Amino acid sequence: MTGTLSGCAVVLAIGLAAGVVLRRAWRTRNAQRPWLILGGWALVAAAVATAAVTLGAARGPFLAVALVPFAVLALIAATIQIRDPKKRPPRELALEPSDRPSKAWRGWLRGILAGPLGGIAAMGVGLAYTVWMPGEPQTRMVIGGLLAPLLWAGGMAWTLSDNKILRATAVLLGVTVATFTASALKGFS
Repeated sequence: MTGTLSGCAVVLAIGLAAGVVLRRAWRTRNAQRPWLILGGWALVAAAVATAAVTLGAARGPFLAVALVPFAVLALIAATIQIRDPKKRPPRELALEPSDRPSKAWRGWLRGILAGPLGGIAAMGVGLAYTVWMPGEPQTRMVIGGLLAPLLWAGGMAWTLSDNKILRATAVLLGVTVATFTASALKGFS
């Protein structure tokens, strides 16, 4: 029991150090940032490895994956700032639409992108998942089927909120072509 508690304490300490380093990387915008990110993730990997050695090969990584985020959450909770709501500038209730003048073709293109093309792209991703992922066929089919409406909803939200409509068109067309082509190639092999 004492070994487990001390092992958990070590993992928490390493997780806290990883949180501090990654937080510093988040706030830094210079040449040191990639090294801080690499160091933070190396500390996370060290926490998992330390837990595997001290707490056991099966139980250790499981505890590390639970304790490292807990340590980072404690770091966040320790540095929380409660602001006075009276000093905040007033916020508007809704986001303003694009300041560009509206054109009829943009509305039609957004409707086509959000509706049929977004749905086809989402089905393509679901189909590619079903064809390419390892596992039982029934499981892949269920997950691929559940991915399609979720991705379609995300594609709709993104397409309707993005100001750059040609970028949305290119991404949705590219995803559609890439996923259906990948599914067809795997199906023919």
